Amino acid sequence: MANLTREGDVLLLDLGHAGEDDDHRFSPERIAALEAAIDEAEATTGPAAIVTTAVGKFYSNGLEPERFTAPGADEYFRAYHGLIARLLSSPIPSVAALQGHCFAGGLFWAFAHDQRVMRADRGFVCLPEVHLGMGFTPGMGAIVQARLTPASAHEVMTTGRRYGGDDAVAAGIVDVAVGADEVLSTAVERATALAPLRGDAYASIKRQMYAGTLAALTGS
Repeated sequence: MANLTREGDVLLLDLGHAGEDDDHRFSPERIAALEAAIDEAEATTGPAAIVTTAVGKFYSNGLEPERFTAPGADEYFRAYHGLIARLLSSPIPSVAALQGHCFAGGLFWAFAHDQRVMRADRGFVCLPEVHLGMGFTPGMGAIVQARLTPASAHEVMTTGRRYGGDDAVAAGIVDVAVGADEVLSTAVERATALAPLRGDAYASIKRQMYAGTLAALTGS
């Protein structure tokens, strides 16, 4: 469901896949597996940075809609929001390697990373909630507004626009867009540069910067 391997100072966190058709939705099992992988990463010592990866058409297609109104929905959202807050405030820098589409809950997860690398030729990032007649939880809205300018956040959240690589860079959604065969290597390069920053000071700075966002995510 999630696999962590190390290459030098970079911890590669595979979102887990059952094949090319897996859209990497955040099931309770995947959320728990990612929490465990972050536990494992934070138990390491020395310089380190996380790069999250996936394979296939999707980096992540978000949450599982059938759980929104099912028994246990509140617990499901708490676990997901907790995962986002965990990565956002981690002492280990993180970079998302978006090799494919990144929608809805997948994009909130990507925003929890310190940097995002996207492919320029194919794939979209999008918050489609407005087209689905859905709103945003306070935590979801907060992380978008913490990452983007007010103008970009307004467009992303109220139009459901799909952004390709270059447009996503222009809107500030991702840091860079590169060729398909460069996404992972670029993410690893950026993560390697961030790895020496790992530590309590890094986490403290982020917790101060995103105090309001973390409070909205955790309800504290």
